[in-house]
Amino acid sequence: MPLIPEEPQIHESAQGPRATPASGRTAPTPRPVPGPRPAAPSRPGRPGPLRPAPPVQRASRDVAPAQPAPSGPAAPAPTSAAPQIQLIPASVEGALDAAEEAVDLLLESGRAPHDVLVITTGEQHPWAAHELSFGEASYWAQHDARDDVFYTDAAMASRAASRPVVVVAVNGGSDATAAAALPLALSRAGALLIVCGDPKKINTVLGAGV
Repeated sequence: MPLIPEEPQIHESAQGPRATPASGRTAPTPRPVPGPRPAAPSRPGRPGPLRPAPPVQRASRDVAPAQPAPSGPAAPAPTSAAPQIQLIPASVEGALDAAEEAVDLLLESGRAPHDVLVITTGEQHPWAAHELSFGEASYWAQHDARDDVFYTDAAMASRAASRPVVVVAVNGGSDATAAAALPLALSRAGALLIVCGDPKKINTVLGAGV
């Protein structure tokens, strides 16, 4: 008789702990879920798009040789075509003095004398008048020598060569003279054009603000 109750107790006790750990182990059952996640096709799909990347680099190499061609002409074009323009307000009587002061400031700032060309629209600069008294041959010989600042007037400015800096003194002359001298001076200026004169008259001649 004592054996009969012992057997069901042992049987029940075996079922009890087995059932509880089974239920406890049912919780870790999702652990195999992360197993298939790493095996998902998303990861092998990522290296897939990386493979077409190398051919893109090859295409860029094909474009690379085309770069040196435009880089050559692009650099000199903007520099030569865009000299800076500076306007110094001055009366007709004071335009030549303002031009002289501008030249002095240029030389003091380190500009070489042969870098500067001065053009007058009215009365000639005293230096030009003096040198022309010896004849145009010697006058233009000094221009060609490029040893110093060169002074000329609007009537002869077309013979002058380009220089880095051109200073224009609007010290008289007709509007037509100024209208011809200013664009010419702009074409002769390599880096900087300085115009000394009445701003209203200069803007009217150029047709735009300077």
